[in-house]
Amino acid sequence: MQVKKDIIFRFGIFYFLVVVIAFAIVAKIAVLQIIQGSEWKEKEVKHSGEIRPIDANRGNIYAADGSTLACSVPSYRIYMDTRAAGLTRELFNSNIDSLAYCLSKLFGDKSGATYRDEIKRARADGNRYYMVNSRRINFTQLKRVKTFPLFRLGTNKGGFIEKKYDQRRLPFGSLASRTVGSLYVEKDLGGRFGLELAFDTELKGVNGVSKKMRVSGTWLEEEEVEPIDGDDLITTIDVDLQDVAEDALMRQLQAHNAGHGCAVLMEVSTGAIKAIANLGRTSSGIYIEDYNYAVGEATEPGSTFKLASLIVGLEDNKFDLKDKVNTGDGTLKFYDRTMRDSHEGGYGTLTVKEIFEKSSNVGISKLITDAYKDDPKEFVDGICAMGLNSTLGLQIRGEGVPMIKYPDDPTWSGVSLPWMSIGYEVKQTPLQVLTFYNAVANGGEMVKPMFVSAISHHGSIKKRIRPEVINSSICSSSTIEKVHEMLVGVVEEGTATNIKNTRYKIAGKTGTAQVAKGAGGYKGEGGVSYQASFVGYFPADKPMYSCIVVVNAPTNNVYYANVLSGNVFREIADKVYALNYELPDIIKTIKVDYAKNYPSTKGGKKEDVLTVLDEIDVDMDDEDEDMKAEWVSSLAKPDKIKFKSNFYQKGIVPNVKGMGAKDAVFILENMGLRVVVQGYGTVKNQSLGVGQAYSKGATIYLRMG
Repeated sequence: MQVKKDIIFRFGIFYFLVVVIAFAIVAKIAVLQIIQGSEWKEKEVKHSGEIRPIDANRGNIYAADGSTLACSVPSYRIYMDTRAAGLTRELFNSNIDSLAYCLSKLFGDKSGATYRDEIKRARADGNRYYMVNSRRINFTQLKRVKTFPLFRLGTNKGGFIEKKYDQRRLPFGSLASRTVGSLYVEKDLGGRFGLELAFDTELKGVNGVSKKMRVSGTWLEEEEVEPIDGDDLITTIDVDLQDVAEDALMRQLQAHNAGHGCAVLMEVSTGAIKAIANLGRTSSGIYIEDYNYAVGEATEPGSTFKLASLIVGLEDNKFDLKDKVNTGDGTLKFYDRTMRDSHEGGYGTLTVKEIFEKSSNVGISKLITDAYKDDPKEFVDGICAMGLNSTLGLQIRGEGVPMIKYPDDPTWSGVSLPWMSIGYEVKQTPLQVLTFYNAVANGGEMVKPMFVSAISHHGSIKKRIRPEVINSSICSSSTIEKVHEMLVGVVEEGTATNIKNTRYKIAGKTGTAQVAKGAGGYKGEGGVSYQASFVGYFPADKPMYSCIVVVNAPTNNVYYANVLSGNVFREIADKVYALNYELPDIIKTIKVDYAKNYPSTKGGKKEDVLTVLDEIDVDMDDEDEDMKAEWVSSLAKPDKIKFKSNFYQKGIVPNVKGMGAKDAVFILENMGLRVVVQGYGTVKNQSLGVGQAYSKGATIYLRMG
């Protein structure tokens, strides 16, 4: 019996121990799963595999004609795992001298012996991520590096590691750069902006995923999810017109030592922005695209706002174009302030049409005050009904907020109504002003400014962006006809007769405004500062394009808008007209004796050269042996135009001197070169010598003049 009890006791102890151990195991499992789970999972990834993203290729940004405005150019930096699993001592020692020699020949900065000693030292230190050279290389050079001893064996056996960097490049340099935008936080330019930021989601694509796994002591990398390339943007920008706008604006700013300025060209029916130039003067006196003034700078527009004031009055039947107003000696007192006309001694009695054409401050303020003094809210409501108190909802960020003051505003005073009528105590950006004038040109329909017309992927259109109507009718058609007549009169008989021409008519309005300087008011530190504007459309009889030019803070004692901004407007309009309208009719007015004075032409595509010369009736032999190539250059001789065929061989730098930027960039980029254009006009100098060999991806600088 005692034996039986001993056996039962021993089994009880054993059973108890099993239960205790079982509970301990369960508890340990719970701790590992719940408390320490994340820690062990991290260790598992570290030892068995590593998940890494694969960057997608960012999409390009194109001009309307397909020219590249922004693209990603890859560069690479070389690293070496000097303790790679397959890199044995025998393999390393038998190849290090050859590898060092190849590296020295590629980079040319150190001797082969120096490279050898440095890599040996890194191996002795156990460096698994040794930077072979700090300099970045292009794709062509990378392919060459992958043929070097050891490196051609790959990562696991030869220790070769590459790191890719995508650099965003602007092939046309600063051309429309503030609108095209930047991805990076740049101290001088204020960080991310433009289309690059606004369409970042579409451009950046979707990153892929790769997993690096350790198998039998060797790291292997396999792609699990392929990246999806970003979409491309097709903008509305016309490179040629952008070049004209920037050049004309630049010269005017320089001539008058102005603080900054902008110029915008818009297609009337669609709102497509064909050119947008923004230039500001730096502390060193040069002009750069430092801020998008056209989009972001809301200021008192001055006399360009008078159009809105008169539209409200005409719509409300408060007056008509033939009504007369006595403007007296050009001064009019409103409480403690005096309204003045720029014309010394005043204009006397004028019709409403003449008041607008001569931009009489006294006439406009008298009309609006007499009509709305008992109910100023009616006037402000009329302004707001046209949408002038709302932002445009642009495709890019940073739009300035317009300001239209209401009578219940704490800052409203007895002089607010007359001063608002001539463009003070209100705020508008240049693009908001242009959009309003564009609506007049468009028969009253206001369309939203458009910078991007389509989104594509690998050459196929993915989405077309259609014009968007903001306001189907800002006023009646009869009022549109009346204000159109006034706008034409400004150029034909009023304040902008200096831009009048015999080929086509311009409709527009000058605006010279004093700029308030914060707490200092209009006469703060440094004296009065001015903003000169001209906004309008052309051809006036069938409007196709609208344009605004604004010049701020000129310092050479010239501040009138017809000179500062009107001349830039005229230069842009002339170029657009020459490119788009009735070229044969224009040419008929040019009297040239080609027998004595043959014209010079830019070098370029033969088809384009022949088309131009044929239009102006220049005799030539297009069967000439010298015109067999696709690209030709020309030289004007006393009795003929001499042509020379240009044949371009890849790998050899061509001669693009005498060509325009568009043709030169087209040729060079198709030959694999990266082009940087400096200046305007035709190519005067090129940084790479004609006939020399080059590597694909090399940079060539073109100086225009």
